[in-house]
Amino acid sequence: MRLHVHVKASGGRPRADRSPDRGRVGGGPGRARTPAPGRTLALAAAAALVSVLLPAAGAGAAPAGPRVSQPVYDYAAAVRESVWVDTGLDGDRDGRADRVAVDIVRPREAAAAGRKVPVIMDASPYYACCGRGNESQKKTHDAHGAPVGFPLHYDNYFVPRGYAFAAVDLAGTSRSDGCVDVGGRSDVLSAKAVVDWLNGRARGYTTRTGSTPARAAGWSTGATGMIGKSWDGTVANGVAATGVRGLKTIVPIGAISSWYDYYFSQGAPLYDSGPEWLSEYVNSPAARARCGHVQRALVDGAPRSGDRTPLWDERDYVPDARKVRASVFAVHGQQDLNVRANHLGPWWNALAEAGVERRLWLSQAGHVDPFDFRRADWVPTLHRWFDHYLLGYDNGVDREPMADVERSPGRWTTDRVWPPRTTAATTLRPRPGGGQGPGSLGLLPARPGATAAFTDDPALDETDWAAQAHAATPEKAAFTTRPLSRDLRLAGAGSVTVTAAPSTTSAHLSAVLVDLGPATIRDYASAGEGITTLAARTCWGASTPGDSACYRETAPKTADVGYTVVSRGWADLGTWADPREGRPLTPGKARTITVDLAHADHVVPAGHRLALIVAGTDRGLIDPPDTRPALTLDLARTSARLPLTGGPLAFLRATTGAPPPHARRAAPAGPLPGLAGPRHEGPAVPALPSPPAAPAES
Repeated sequence: MRLHVHVKASGGRPRADRSPDRGRVGGGPGRARTPAPGRTLALAAAAALVSVLLPAAGAGAAPAGPRVSQPVYDYAAAVRESVWVDTGLDGDRDGRADRVAVDIVRPREAAAAGRKVPVIMDASPYYACCGRGNESQKKTHDAHGAPVGFPLHYDNYFVPRGYAFAAVDLAGTSRSDGCVDVGGRSDVLSAKAVVDWLNGRARGYTTRTGSTPARAAGWSTGATGMIGKSWDGTVANGVAATGVRGLKTIVPIGAISSWYDYYFSQGAPLYDSGPEWLSEYVNSPAARARCGHVQRALVDGAPRSGDRTPLWDERDYVPDARKVRASVFAVHGQQDLNVRANHLGPWWNALAEAGVERRLWLSQAGHVDPFDFRRADWVPTLHRWFDHYLLGYDNGVDREPMADVERSPGRWTTDRVWPPRTTAATTLRPRPGGGQGPGSLGLLPARPGATAAFTDDPALDETDWAAQAHAATPEKAAFTTRPLSRDLRLAGAGSVTVTAAPSTTSAHLSAVLVDLGPATIRDYASAGEGITTLAARTCWGASTPGDSACYRETAPKTADVGYTVVSRGWADLGTWADPREGRPLTPGKARTITVDLAHADHVVPAGHRLALIVAGTDRGLIDPPDTRPALTLDLARTSARLPLTGGPLAFLRATTGAPPPHARRAAPAGPLPGLAGPRHEGPAVPALPSPPAAPAES
């Protein structure tokens, strides 16, 4: 007989300090993170129980290696039940409080023995309409409405190890009441109510309309970890930003931190649609019939002008990062063109300021779950993460390096702190080129009066510009360094300050950083966004006839390219004076605006060049302006502020001197081979025949 021990740590909010690595996971050399007093006592109790109850390794020795929970519970015999939790809202205006459906699977033996378990929770709008994961799994129920199949591997893997799994239908979706409001109060508070219910602070019922209470107090410790990709991870961010007690950790994967930045980029619109379309798509049929008032509010509150209205403020979780009590394990694709990496940066930085414990995986893929790009490492890492933050195991996961970064397909490096401590903002300046070539990019400013010009061409995108970075072309202004004599690393968020005079009353700007040189990368522009799904399956946990733990394997989908887009950003020049509201431009009058670049971590190898490209509409990624302007850049007042590891000195060393013997060859002088142009994507749901801008699978 194997004994399973549950120890719930009571640890409070991590202590904030003013060190460069505050709030991080991993103590770094010579530095140990100090746990809260309650957590220290709980971990000491865990260690004592382990020494008594776990089998010894050798003659009385402690078990070797870090502790992990073991699959000692029978998944086939698990309790499977549905509960409807009262949200306290009446979003659908039917005169009664909305209830959200929660399908739960939990170990029967633990409940029978009076042992409480923590909960892993995925709150999603997609369980009925679209499915989850690479195989688009949906929930299934038997003829009586009892849950049978749960999407993804969380239930199969973790329930045998002493966890409950809760799959929550967001308000307005599937079997829940209410209306989908796309990241607003209904989304966030309907999921928060479930955390409250798990902690005895909200009411639950055994049916959608009945009065028989359902309580979690008999089986739940209250310790909850939220996880999910795309909209699901976004909800986890939003719930954590409420400061709800009992939420111990979140694992947002490719998640939004500000819904304004999903539909707009500094005033420049994306997707040719607003949140009302997405709400209509995921709402249940019943919700579509009763939620017209929410649709109208979304239309009225989110004008396609790009102005930042109160509707968007409500859906921005970054200002409330100071309320977060949970640890955060964020995962994001650097080439995610759906939920772009600019959603990671402000959230990550705000969490750091709040002293929140954090960990990060940055992949080269697009909008892809780590289960599908690094499965063999992801599952055990997630296992130890939940064991630590939900079961209280002192397994060292909180002392591991803060960041894992994919350098090439399947090859990863780690950083104790991210961005690295030696990273410093470095200002690079464009200078005009001679003849038919691009301009130069370096530390010295252009002379006063120096200019570069281009005309917006909405038919072209970043791949067209990068392929022609070697040449002066009319639709862009390009500036490149000389071939590097040593590797140069960018890690973090940059920005490009542009001073431009438009020829018309409206103009959009794109700023793109490009690594010019040959490489093999994940083909993020392909249908799989960097992965190929194989026929073979591997199993992660226990299965039942109605819920398999076996999933199709994947492999990197790669491309040999002559350039790599490192980071990008877009803006409406009309927001130069007020980021919340655009205004018409005066033709011929120069305006200055700073375009934020998405967080990235990229090494430009020796022999390659780093390029800055400034252009207009980035086809498929932002919508064109009302006019087709020509823009003249004042190069003396244009610059890029980049997060270089080693700072200006590293740049100086990399752009002077002879290349080392191991340097890769420089990029060719002709047009550069690269990825196909980005697909025109909309919000993270499956493609539809209409309306335009049909989204990709989430």
